Amino acid sequence: MKLLQSFKARTGEAFGAPLLAHTAEQVDAAAQAAHQAFASWAASTGAERAALLDGLAAALEADREALVQLADEETGLGPGRLNGELDRTAFQLRRFAAMAARGVAFDVLDDPAVAGAPPVGHPAMVRQRVPLGPVAMFSASNFPFAFSVLGGDTASALAAGCPVVVKAHSGHLLLSNRVHGLAQSVLKTLGLPTGLIGMVQGGGRDVGVSLIRHPAIAAGAFTGSTSGGAALQAEANARPRPIPFYGELGSINPLFATPEILAAKGAELATLLAGSITLGCGQFCTSPGVVILLKGAEGQSFVSQLTQALAAQNPHAMLTPGMRQAFDAGVDHLVVSDVKPLLHEAGHAEAPRPFLAEIDAVHFIAKAELREEVFGPASLVVWADNLSQVTEVLQAVGGSLTVTLWGAEQDTPDNQALVRAAMAIAGRVLFAGVPTGVAVTAAQQHGGPWPSSTQPMTTSVGDAAMERFLRPVALQDAPAWLLSRAGRPC
Repeated sequence: MKLLQSFKARTGEAFGAPLLAHTAEQVDAAAQAAHQAFASWAASTGAERAALLDGLAAALEADREALVQLADEETGLGPGRLNGELDRTAFQLRRFAAMAARGVAFDVLDDPAVAGAPPVGHPAMVRQRVPLGPVAMFSASNFPFAFSVLGGDTASALAAGCPVVVKAHSGHLLLSNRVHGLAQSVLKTLGLPTGLIGMVQGGGRDVGVSLIRHPAIAAGAFTGSTSGGAALQAEANARPRPIPFYGELGSINPLFATPEILAAKGAELATLLAGSITLGCGQFCTSPGVVILLKGAEGQSFVSQLTQALAAQNPHAMLTPGMRQAFDAGVDHLVVSDVKPLLHEAGHAEAPRPFLAEIDAVHFIAKAELREEVFGPASLVVWADNLSQVTEVLQAVGGSLTVTLWGAEQDTPDNQALVRAAMAIAGRVLFAGVPTGVAVTAAQQHGGPWPSSTQPMTTSVGDAAMERFLRPVALQDAPAWLLSRAGRPC
């Protein structure tokens, strides 16, 4: 019997009574319960799915005060940030509810029969989609609401007709249990099976591995580190029947600024970028970890402004002691990797200080370790000789959730080359603002080539997130009773 303990993020002291880690038998029971709930939920109407998602949003909002207080103790993210995140979580639950009510998951492509011999002639075909089955959902550390028990993965899977079994994150155990309790109350009120939203917990890898290996699980959804996601993806692929694994992993989110835009508004952009690097103590998957600049006076002036702006920032404590240790180790590794520190203050007991360093493009391209994510308030300036070398730096990054291009407003051959290079490696390319902050909307793409995600064709944020959990099926010469269901599985 293993005990799990929650801790206060700001002080490290034990918080609340210990909790029991789930056994292999309990993981099996949760997966089996999800399997039992699958058939009826897959056949549910859009209105039934919407009622559940709307009910979950309302339950979160009704318990807001207690939830935010609990989340603040376990994460130290502050009531302002956490209230905003709860709002986002309720918003995305209701957004998927609206999609379910509109029947988006039941979209049908009708291809009527054409008389005559092939290849012109063909039988009547209808293409629709069916839900995959129970989804193993792995909560993220840095978003205790929006990427946790009732976060976007859960909302999109439920809207698609899939039950979920959530692996709670050890960084906010008490909050996860409270939110799961709210979900169970909503299920009971609506007369739905409790296995539709299951939850398991454990401090090591055993629980997560047991869950992704379970034969009842049809897909995995994960937000976290590259190493953790890669390990789970390997488990998903090693099953007797491999399953899709949708992992949103590490990203260094390069940002490039032209000398022209730096000359025009460098001080303003330096302040904006410093706020993005330290937002949430740098604990965002879209935090700008690399700043690419052309050598010259404009770039040097900007780096001085950025260094000053970062020095004025005061990040809060990191989510867990383990994350703080990993951040300090990442910074120490950069310091001994031929980079020149520009801002490297002694670490504080409770919160880390911002870190900024610089290196030339040739060494950045040559050393793969410099392209590894340092999760926290850190960024690396990379100096390029020309725009061709900027594209080489982007190519070396290989895969990123975002690339930001400041100053590419004009249609020029140089800007076209920059945009091509950015689009080749990123799921989202920005031309203004900063990458931190991911809108929940129809056109969002939160996922890019490896190592930023395991499935670059998909997104974990936005309306298209539901597509991950639906599989197309063609019905040929289907009977009228089946066609009358208008894409809803039976």
